[in-house]
Amino acid sequence: MPDLMHFAFIDESGTVGIPGGTHFLVVALLSTGQPREIELPIRHAMKKYGPSLSRGEIKAANFEEKAITRLLTEIAKENVSIFATIVDQSVIVKPPAEMEEIYRRAVSKTVYKLVEQCPRVNICLDRRYTNERHRFELESKIRESIQDLPQKVVMIQQENSISRKELQAVDAVAWAFFQKYERDNASFYELISSKIIAEEIIQERDWTK
Repeated sequence: MPDLMHFAFIDESGTVGIPGGTHFLVVALLSTGQPREIELPIRHAMKKYGPSLSRGEIKAANFEEKAITRLLTEIAKENVSIFATIVDQSVIVKPPAEMEEIYRRAVSKTVYKLVEQCPRVNICLDRRYTNERHRFELESKIRESIQDLPQKVVMIQQENSISRKELQAVDAVAWAFFQKYERDNASFYELISSKIIAEEIIQERDWTK
């Protein structure tokens, strides 16, 4: 229900900026009314595969395909919603002055779609930045983007994925989108497709506006 508090977790897959990087940047958001519904699949995977994880957390890029398939299947069984923004960086002719603006704008667009439907939300982003100024700029960009949405209560935290298992779950979701767009492999994406509420591809040539 729209008047209840929702919880959202955001992560990305791909690199920002074209030279030597990926063609696509994916920002994925996993939302639920109960964070435990996102945490449980990760706990199950940790119980099964934990001893083999060098960093003590699940990162989809380093996870065996059989295990990531099982994890995504479990996530799709829960009462969750998925929102995603995919930036096609290969079409960019005029990049922004600061490349991180691409990431900030993609995150903001994704959050906007969520808040349109769930005006009361607690958002947790994977802590991309160690620099406090960069974290402030990201939150400011998000709040600026949702200014026109009425009667909203939006809380924002930026946390480490080792301490928040829900962020490890959305990492897997972002990775599944990335496989579809960057690797032309939709098999993992199809496991979660029934939970996708919004999926937008940005093909913008001029990012200086």
